[in-house]
Amino acid sequence: METQRIDGHALGKLKWRCRRGMLENDLLIERFFQRHESALTQRHASALARLMDLSDNDLLDLLLRRKEPGDDINTPDVREVLGMLRPPIRGSHRPGASLPANH
Repeated sequence: METQRIDGHALGKLKWRCRRGMLENDLLIERFFQRHESALTQRHASALARLMDLSDNDLLDLLLRRKEPGDDINTPDVREVLGMLRPPIRGSHRPGASLPANH
């Protein structure tokens, strides 16, 4: 059941649960759903719900890599979802991107 994809009703409830009071968080969460909503599982939804229990400031600190998850939420599932939520690091090579040619 944990790897089962969430249905449309559960997805709608999850999106509602993820609404935040801080625009920066909302923008990153919206991008997350645009990229990943079709593949979200029950496991992802549970991890995302744990992240949504955080205050807006604590969540933003995690999303912007200012800090890492504390022991209370530091699980493989939370780290996976956090990686999906975080913006890419500037200048980092993304898998699948072509490397510049040497001249």
